[in-house]
Amino acid sequence: MDMGRITFYEEKNFQGRSYETSNDCPELTSYLSRCNSCRVESGLFMVYEKPNFMGQQMLVRRGEYPDNQRLMGMTMSDCIRSSRMIPTHKGPFRMKIYENENFGGQMHELMDDCDNMQDRFRMNECQSCNVMEGHWLMFEQPNYRGKMMYVRPGEYRNLREMGMSNMTRFSSMRRIMDSC
Repeated sequence: MDMGRITFYEEKNFQGRSYETSNDCPELTSYLSRCNSCRVESGLFMVYEKPNFMGQQMLVRRGEYPDNQRLMGMTMSDCIRSSRMIPTHKGPFRMKIYENENFGGQMHELMDDCDNMQDRFRMNECQSCNVMEGHWLMFEQPNYRGKMMYVRPGEYRNLREMGMSNMTRFSSMRRIMDSC
């Protein structure tokens, strides 16, 4: 299996000390005093503004990111504090979304992308989900816009407690595939 590889740099434009990894990193300040740029050699990663995969997050793929503040649109924090490697998934995708917390209310099953949950399911909110297969991005606005959250296989009884407490709803979902 092709593992991803990402290098983090203390300063903008790939300057200062660096740290390279192919694994999840819950606390980058264990290796660097701060992180203001990164370079993805291969694979896909989620980078987070807070430790332990919390806060605002952004999907990064092969390429160079010379200024994290522009990448993540952060104004208060200009550093990446944690990152998660997203494994390649070659099988089917399947996720159940629920209107209310703890798998309550309307339920719909997804096997493909959904650009507008309201139009497709007549469902205003998604507050919990069960990811059975694949890795997904959930967006606060239709058409895959706004803040995003990464979900991998598992049960999510309360999406707001997953480090995105300022997000009030999810309106679109997309499978994470090499082409997304």
